[in-house]
Amino acid sequence: MAATAAAAATTPSSPLLRRAAAAPTTGHHYQLRCSAKPSPLELRHYAARLAPARALFPDRVTPFSFDADGDDHPREECGVFGVIGDPDASSLCYLGLQKLQHRGEEGAGIAASDADGKLKSVTGLGLVGDVFGDPTRLAKLPGNAAIGHVRYSTAGASSMRNVQPFLAAYRFGQLAVAHNGNLVNYQALRNKLEAQGSIFNTSSDTEVILHLIATSLSRPLLSRICDACERLAGAYSLLFLTADKLFAVRDPFGFRPLVMGRRPNGAIVFASETCALDLIDAAYEREVAPGEVVVVDRRDMSVSYACLVPHRPRKSCVFEHIYFALPNSVVFGHAVHERRSAYGRALAEESPAPTADVVIPVPDSGFYAALGFAQASGLEFQQGLIRWHYSGRSFIQPSQAIRDLAVKLKLAPVRGVITGKSVVVVDDSLVRGTTSSKIVRLLRDAGAREVHMRIASPPVIGSCLYGIDTPSEGELISNRMDLEGVRRTIGCDSLAFLSLDKLHSIYGDEAHELCDACFSRNYPVLPTVPEPVPELVSAFED
Repeated sequence: MAATAAAAATTPSSPLLRRAAAAPTTGHHYQLRCSAKPSPLELRHYAARLAPARALFPDRVTPFSFDADGDDHPREECGVFGVIGDPDASSLCYLGLQKLQHRGEEGAGIAASDADGKLKSVTGLGLVGDVFGDPTRLAKLPGNAAIGHVRYSTAGASSMRNVQPFLAAYRFGQLAVAHNGNLVNYQALRNKLEAQGSIFNTSSDTEVILHLIATSLSRPLLSRICDACERLAGAYSLLFLTADKLFAVRDPFGFRPLVMGRRPNGAIVFASETCALDLIDAAYEREVAPGEVVVVDRRDMSVSYACLVPHRPRKSCVFEHIYFALPNSVVFGHAVHERRSAYGRALAEESPAPTADVVIPVPDSGFYAALGFAQASGLEFQQGLIRWHYSGRSFIQPSQAIRDLAVKLKLAPVRGVITGKSVVVVDDSLVRGTTSSKIVRLLRDAGAREVHMRIASPPVIGSCLYGIDTPSEGELISNRMDLEGVRRTIGCDSLAFLSLDKLHSIYGDEAHELCDACFSRNYPVLPTVPEPVPELVSAFED
C-alpha cells in the first residue's frame, strides 16, 4: 500500500502522518504502521512504572564508566552520519564524522555499499583522523551510500569489537547499523535472546537491535525494523544501510538529535548535528521526527516515511543545548549558540555579581553563556582562560601532583585580564566539581581578587539513562551537598546555578518537551528489570 493511502486511513491530526501523507507517491513506499491502541510495549512500560523504585533507578550502580581525565563535563557517547546518492559517499562520511568528533573520541567507523550492493566496513579505535589516516582505508569503501559512527563507551567497553557501524549478514542479506543513544531494557532483551539461542559478539546494546531484526518474522525489512524498535525502550537515533537502501530511525521520545539534509547533486544526508551538513554543503531540510522512519532507495532516490510507534510526549535532551552540540549547530529546531546566550542572560538576572569587574568563560562550551551574562550585566567580557587542545588526557599522569600541573597545561590564565580583578567565571555545567575547584585555584594563583562561579544550568543530581556518560549519583557533587557545601568545596567566593524554573522559562511552551532528568530525576522511560532466565541459571548451577 502506498504511504499516502496508509496515511489517509489513519488519524489526520498527527503532524507526522500529515507529513507522510504529503510524501511523493513515486518509487518504493511502505505501509504506515501506527495504532491508536496501546501496544504490548506500552503496557510493559506502564507495568515497569509500578515496580519498586530500587529496581528502576541506578543510584548506586551505573552501566557507564567515567574516567577522571581532568574534564568535569559529561560525555556524549556517539554521533552518526550517513549519505546516499553520492559517488564520494565514504569520503563525505569521513568529513562528516570529523565534524562530529566532539561526540565521541574513542572509536570511529564507516560502512559503505558498493555498486554491486556488497557492504564493507572499516572501523578502529581512536580519532577519525587516526582511523582513516591511511588513504587506502577509505579506498576500500567505494559506492554511493555510506553510514558512519563516532563513539564513547557507555553501554559496552572500549574495544575494537564494540566500534560501530556493526555489519551483519543474515538470511535476507547484509545489514549495517550505527546507533546514538542507550537502551534501558538492553539487558532484559539480551537475556531473552540468549535464552533463545542468540550468540553475541560484543557488549554493546546496539547488537540487540540486529538480533531483533534477524529474528523478526515480518517482511519487508522496514517491517522488521519497526518490529524490533517496538521492543526497544530508551534513546536511539539509528542509521541502517543495506545493498540498496538507507533507513533513518528516531525513538518516539526524540531524546537524541537526528537531522536530514540534501546536497546540490540530490544526495540525501543524515547527521546527529547540522554542523556536519554545513561542512559538506548539504542544505538542512528537517529533523527526523520522533517515532519516524525515513527510507531512501538509492535506485531512484525516492524517499518514503513511516510512523514507527504511537506518539509519545517529546523529551529532547536539554544537555544537547547546554553542552554537547557545537554552537554552530541547530538542534531540536533551535540555534545552539542562541540557547546558550539565553542561559547566560537568565543567569545574570537570577544571580548577578554586583562587585565583579570582568566576566570570563570556561572554554570552550562556556563561551556563549558568559557572553550572555556579560551583556545582561553590563560587565566587560574577556577571554581570561585559554584552552590548550593538544595536552592529552591528564589521568594518565603518574601522580596527583603531576595531574594538577597538567590542568595548567589544559587551561592557562591570562594574567592581564585576571590580576587584581573580581572575576565572574561562567561554565555550562558542574558535575563532580573537580575541574571547577582547580580553576578557582588557578585564578587565585594568577592574582584574582575574587572568584564568583556562575553555572549556566541547574545542579546535576541524577545520572543519565539515555546515552550520556555520567558519573554515578554518589559522585555528583550537587547530589551530595547543598549549595554552600559545594561553594566551600570549590573554594569560590560565591556560587550560583541557573534554576530549573528559569531554564524552563527560556523554552516557554516547549519546556514540557525537554528531558531534564539529570536535574529533576523525572525519568521519561524507566529501566526494565531483567527477568530471571531459568535456562541460564540451571546452566551455571550445573
